[in-house]
Amino acid sequence: MAEVVFNNLQKVYTNGFKAVHGINLTIADGEFMVIVGPSGCAKSTTLRMLAGLETISGGEVRIGDRVVNNLAPKSRGIAMVFQNYALYPHMTVKENLAFGLKLSKLPKEQIEEQVTEAAKILELGELMDRLPRQLSGGQAQRVAVGRAIVKKPDVFLFDEPLSNLDAKLRASMRIRISDLHKQLKKSGKPATTVYVTHDQTEAMTMGDRICVMKLGHIMQVDTPDNLYHFPKNMFVAGFIGAPEMNIKPSKLVEQDGKIGLTVGNYTLELNQYQQEKVAAHVGEDVFFGVRPEFIAISESPFEGNHSQGELVRVENMGHEFFVYLKVNDFELTCRIPSDDVKPILKNGLHRPVYFKFDMNKCHIFDAKTEKNISL
Repeated sequence: MAEVVFNNLQKVYTNGFKAVHGINLTIADGEFMVIVGPSGCAKSTTLRMLAGLETISGGEVRIGDRVVNNLAPKSRGIAMVFQNYALYPHMTVKENLAFGLKLSKLPKEQIEEQVTEAAKILELGELMDRLPRQLSGGQAQRVAVGRAIVKKPDVFLFDEPLSNLDAKLRASMRIRISDLHKQLKKSGKPATTVYVTHDQTEAMTMGDRICVMKLGHIMQVDTPDNLYHFPKNMFVAGFIGAPEMNIKPSKLVEQDGKIGLTVGNYTLELNQYQQEKVAAHVGEDVFFGVRPEFIAISESPFEGNHSQGELVRVENMGHEFFVYLKVNDFELTCRIPSDDVKPILKNGLHRPVYFKFDMNKCHIFDAKTEKNISL
């Protein structure tokens, strides 16, 4: 068991490129932390510094009560699962599972016990005598996870472990890895887990908390629910969620003593809490954000604050539709339950419909800093 701490962690390459910009992050003992972000955000570089596979240019990495900057990977109490499985092709599944333990010169009986335990957890029993070339992608990845389990590490590290699998296998392995973490925690032998991915579905469904990175900086560390409903900046708001949040240029204006938000030719009235939060920014350019499911559409006008747009495109997802409206010079994405939208679609596309935002669920971002000023 071990807490993991990054203290002003930095990575600068020999050509002067700074990949990681002094990040600070504490991962609690036994926590499942997901680091997510687009390609090039340095999430894998950060993980590799934790693993000892990349040198640290500045700051420190601590595992438990030890600073591990200068320790070899084998001395850090970690086990790592890679994207490409990294199995020994000439060894059977059982030999792959046992190899690391044999290098550690553990007693034969202990090796047998730990290999058998890992095989049972991951349902590898019938595969133990097979070679890697005789395994499917999902089976090979289970063996790679098993090889990490047998070491009984303080910290599990996963670097994009499911990227090579098809959608169905990815979903299955997400469940297996999550269940493994919970099982170890319930047994009283929890291991801290750091999981790197570019896939927000993996991040949202697996992590106790999620660290969102961009260009070597941490944008926000929070629970999946808070990241989705309370993004601290425009990058997190746009990155988390599918389809992504509608984010449009806007301006804060004051009319009749109330603060409103311009969207196209319309002015939206803010609730009292929002008005108080953004009062200091009246007259400034901002960005308005709303998730697709917080937009209602109708054939007839709504009561109160509503707008109008052209129905230009729909995507049938079965239980719901993604509906696209053209409003002035931008497109608005709406996420509407099937039963609510089917009557509207009967009359076809390229015609005006009415829409209304749930203003209590909307966000306002400063145009210069991109910070959420409505929280």
